[in-house]
Amino acid sequence: MSVAVLRFPGSLDHESAARAVTAAGGEARYVWHAEEELPAGTTAVLLPGGFSYGDHLRPGAIASRAPVMDAVRRHAAEGGLVLGICNGFQVLCEAGLLPGALRPNATLSFVCRQVELDVADPGTPFTRDLPARLSVPVKNHDGAWFGDPSDARVVLRYAGENVLGSVDAVAGVANREGNVMGLMPHPEEAVDPLLGSVDGLGIFAALARA
Repeated sequence: MSVAVLRFPGSLDHESAARAVTAAGGEARYVWHAEEELPAGTTAVLLPGGFSYGDHLRPGAIASRAPVMDAVRRHAAEGGLVLGICNGFQVLCEAGLLPGALRPNATLSFVCRQVELDVADPGTPFTRDLPARLSVPVKNHDGAWFGDPSDARVVLRYAGENVLGSVDAVAGVANREGNVMGLMPHPEEAVDPLLGSVDGLGIFAALARA
């Protein structure tokens, strides 16, 4: 139950992500972007939110080419779980591990608010034990997913208002095998009643079970 939490220059949410892993019963270990291998015994990988490399070129573009990402690709190819949150989602799309791309929000502004999500695909390791609707926050500027929904495994959609302007209200997608998932909302900020919701805990429970 050892989860590698990647850290890039500009990562901001690694500590919250690590606490969420611990709250779900897993062990979180930080892995620096320059490492070429994941720690021995790694069972899952988590790419947290932030502004890796200052979002130069495009959000996630430089991080997707960091040395550690080759190890992440191998882990995913072997069926290991990989979760990308916000900037981590951007990195996974830039790395070709998930379909589509993330572009600026429809409002062209930073959006920070609580949102409701519908679980569109309960058949992945990340979503199979989740309730049908989740309440979690978003906080991003470039979070509008763009792509062809027919070419993606859509796992989460915004319920009601499409707050970021994503194609088909997409909030999260997975690869065809279901072991790699990315989402723009922040489930690590929804694991404690003091934060107003514990709906995100189930996603981290999947990492802990891995």
